[in-house]
Amino acid sequence: MKINEIKELRSKPAVELTRLLREKQERLRVLRFDLAAGKVKDISELRLVRKTIARLLTFLKENQKQS
Repeated sequence: MKINEIKELRSKPAVELTRLLREKQERLRVLRFDLAAGKVKDISELRLVRKTIARLLTFLKENQKQS
């Protein structure tokens, strides 16, 4: 994830961050099932999705502290 993308995420409202978080969690679930079935070619995507989820959770907590 590039710095511009991170800045863009940080500026989004909590509702949008929550929606993105649900989408990424669903993508991670699908990737895990596909990995178990042997369908995943690019394992690094799992790592990127997990990092994105962690960033989204961090930004959501920052928003809660500011409120």
